[in-house]
Amino acid sequence: MSDHQHRAKPRKPSPARAAQEAKILAAAEEAFAHLGYNGVSLEAIAERAGLSKQNMLYYFPSKESLYHQVIRNILDLWIEKMALLEQESDSPRAMLENYIRGKLEISRTRPNGSKVFANEIISGAPHLQEYMRNNLLPQLDSDIALVKSWIAEGRMDPVDPEHLFFTIWASTQTYADFSTQIGMALGKESLDEGDFQRAGDFLVHVILKGTGLVETTP
Repeated sequence: MSDHQHRAKPRKPSPARAAQEAKILAAAEEAFAHLGYNGVSLEAIAERAGLSKQNMLYYFPSKESLYHQVIRNILDLWIEKMALLEQESDSPRAMLENYIRGKLEISRTRPNGSKVFANEIISGAPHLQEYMRNNLLPQLDSDIALVKSWIAEGRMDPVDPEHLFFTIWASTQTYADFSTQIGMALGKESLDEGDFQRAGDFLVHVILKGTGLVETTP
């Protein structure tokens, strides 16, 4: 066999296969969010996806492999929104605002994924620890270094960078993880886009002022 054949990259899944996998992952994300890992059977996920269990096993060989893919997908999306340097600005104020609103947008568009991730972390991250160490922590370290550079340059108050990010994570994820509680408090069955807009406006106002940054003019 030639070197070219040895080094050939694996083929991307066909559009039909990718669409079927996405359908299965969406069904699994919803099931894991509402019932937890132990409360969900492969049969139940297959039924949600409109497939037989045997057909679904063709795409994902076990419940664990399916669960791993669900939580990695949401973590990858989360990490993508974490990257401060990739925000569309060179202003600390605008970059931090984009970060806050980006995290909140995940809570709005992927509430089930956020719930699955939260349940995994509450359980001690038994399926996710190594992946988090290798993927999330390096990005967090980069973001912390950037905030420290802004502080050193006098561009923002000398706040604790780690706890700044912990606060942003907690305050944005709560709109997904505790959406039922918030909806009850607001007297509505579910949160709408306007609720998330108001939440973003409030969080941006409080966090930017709390870090010594001038709030973006609406």
